[in-house]
Amino acid sequence: MKQTKLSKKWTKYIEPVWGYVFISPWLIGLFLLTIGPMSQSFYLSLTQYNLLEAPRWVGFENYHEIFTGDKDFLSALRVTLTYVVLSVPLKLIFALLVAMLLVKAIRGMSVFRAIFYLPSLIGGSVAISAIWRNLFGLDGFLNKFTAMLGIQGIDWINTPETSLYTLILLAVWQFGSSMVIFLAGLKQIPRDLYESASVDGANKVRTFFAITLPMLTPIILFNLVMQIIGSFQMFTQAFIITKGGPINSTLVYALFLFQKAFAYFNMGYASALAWILLTIIGVCTALIFWTSKKWVHYET
Repeated sequence: MKQTKLSKKWTKYIEPVWGYVFISPWLIGLFLLTIGPMSQSFYLSLTQYNLLEAPRWVGFENYHEIFTGDKDFLSALRVTLTYVVLSVPLKLIFALLVAMLLVKAIRGMSVFRAIFYLPSLIGGSVAISAIWRNLFGLDGFLNKFTAMLGIQGIDWINTPETSLYTLILLAVWQFGSSMVIFLAGLKQIPRDLYESASVDGANKVRTFFAITLPMLTPIILFNLVMQIIGSFQMFTQAFIITKGGPINSTLVYALFLFQKAFAYFNMGYASALAWILLTIIGVCTALIFWTSKKWVHYET
């Protein structure tokens, strides 16, 4: 009897320990690969560091210079905000429209879903970025096609007025991941709602705005947050296709940060830029969740 009570007493203390043992790989990754580098990055943002010399403490001097004396920072921020504001809604709208077409139970539809999802698997690669550069170049396929119609083309990538829109178009083309999530959401909407709407005489447009869209608002919220976070960090496409030009018209924030870190080796300054970007993304995400109380509807 005493042995049983003793074992129960020790079990109360041992069970929580085993829980931490089982999640220890995640905890090790969290502290070594996330919290550790983030702490080091924040420290470096308060220093002047060029990889060749030891970091020199300068306090908030990097932040002061960014906000008061760096015109490229404001230009990069403006370009990035334009990219986010235009690419994210267009991508989500296009993904939802395609998902509504592919949700129908038609033979062979899975093949079409795979085809439409394919650009999201390879859209951010260097190869696709290089193809996109050739597609919209002065001698690219687009200009050759318009020349057949008697229309003189332009160098879409190297023209400041159009260069950013080629990157936005590439982002919209990568709608596959959002489309798959929308497909899952559309399949979860009860068919009874559509049948009731049909009995009441509602047309397809009315049904979409009264049933489909409200029921998809949690999915829209998820896609919106994920796409905004990803768009703020867009780098590969701008680096490969335009390298930030012409005249900084495609100098997105991540590319600007990369230049400061690996072209000018100003790691402290780049770390400060990274923390500003984290703050911007955090504020945008918080605002979306705060406003979601008014437009996101849950079934319960």
